[in-house]
Amino acid sequence: MNKKKVGVITAVALVALAVTGAAAWYYLKGNGGAGNSADKVYVETVSSLTSANSGSQSRYSGVVEAQETWDVNKDSEREIKEVFVKEGDSVEEGTPLFEYDMDEVQGEIQQAQLELEGMQNDITNLQNQINQLSREKNSAAESERFEYTADIQEKQNTIKQTEYNIESKKAEIQKKQESMEKAVVTSKIAGVVKAINESGTDMSGEAAAYMTVLAVGDYRVKGTVSETNVQFLSEEQPVILRSRVNEEQTWNGTISKIDTQNEEKSDNDMYMMDSGSGTEKATKYPFYITLESTEGLMMGQHLFIEMDEGQTVEKEGIWLFEGYIVQEEGEAYVWASNDKDKLEKRTVELGEYDEELGAYEITGGLTEKDAIAFPMEGLYEGVATVTDISEVDYSSPLYNQEGEEGEDGEFSEDGEMMEEEGMSDEFSEDAPDEMIDDLPEGRFDESGDGEEGSSEDESGDGEEDSSEDESEGGEEEQE
Repeated sequence: MNKKKVGVITAVALVALAVTGAAAWYYLKGNGGAGNSADKVYVETVSSLTSANSGSQSRYSGVVEAQETWDVNKDSEREIKEVFVKEGDSVEEGTPLFEYDMDEVQGEIQQAQLELEGMQNDITNLQNQINQLSREKNSAAESERFEYTADIQEKQNTIKQTEYNIESKKAEIQKKQESMEKAVVTSKIAGVVKAINESGTDMSGEAAAYMTVLAVGDYRVKGTVSETNVQFLSEEQPVILRSRVNEEQTWNGTISKIDTQNEEKSDNDMYMMDSGSGTEKATKYPFYITLESTEGLMMGQHLFIEMDEGQTVEKEGIWLFEGYIVQEEGEAYVWASNDKDKLEKRTVELGEYDEELGAYEITGGLTEKDAIAFPMEGLYEGVATVTDISEVDYSSPLYNQEGEEGEDGEFSEDGEMMEEEGMSDEFSEDAPDEMIDDLPEGRFDESGDGEEGSSEDESGDGEEDSSEDESEGGEEEQE
């Protein structure tokens, strides 16, 4: 066999191996044998996704309080002598809460009364003087009467001013006497003492209620929402309230008021910015919920608040959020994890659609024990699946595909776009001959070790070798 024939056979074998290898790569990629080893996809069980407490349902914190709250403000000019109640005490209307120290006020009243008596004595003396001047005026000469008249008018004006001062002093005494009568502050409502603020100020130093009393009777729930989420709430919006101890225990209600005019004061409303040197205060606002029933609730009980989107309605079967379902050309499928923890397209059968829940009934192809992934762009069959989201490497090629997609959207093991030279254009029907013409010099020799011989064939030496072989063969035959 001459060298050219050997080279052709070898080239054909290499082409066959290349085609076979490429086909195997595509097959393995689609069946979990390839892809990028760093690619991992987080999956969740169907049962967890379809449970009442799953999904991206936003929750807010709330506390049960009375429909009426009475804030007792402290007189900043007076000191408290004694407090008769403590936080948590039940009170009735008229129950003494605390008493002001009135010793100083009592002294002020006594001093004011002395001043009042003095002014009354002044008026008496002035009136006596006026009477005396009037008598003297009548017996005085005509030229002297003008001076008497002026003196009398001056004293009359002094009396009028003193009378005005007396009325003012009486009002002052009356006010202080009334404050004495209010030395003991009593409750205006029946309820529970919620808080006692000894300082009388809030965290920012602004004036705040000294004591707060919650009225007994029907309850309401006070929730707190941040400035970034308040836009998602509206009055008359139905809500579900869950016990923090037993989330299966729920109550229903409606948002009755969103108070964006008054910020909620809290020492936990600070958040750090990613940039900058300081902290900024996240504004929070209170909102209130009217309950359909208060059975089982306690004053001060803390609750979770959710918007009522039908999540407590029990449905038979599997109802899956539509975002997990891909529908193409009349077929529906989900990205599911197989028994080898590899991702695959799983065809599912769809039943009814619930517009309020945005969910389809799954009538076939999926069980509650199956684990599925959200259908993000770039998913492929065979990628590894994990149930612990911390195991996902978001720096892997699967999550960084921008600018790397080839004409057919395929990627090599290292995440780079595949170069498919010789895979489609160059492998035509006469590929062996073309491959031989394009092979580099010195690629093949007769022994197949790829060191020498090919270049000699291309230069024409191959023909001489062929003739020499034929002549040698002829001589041997003659012998």
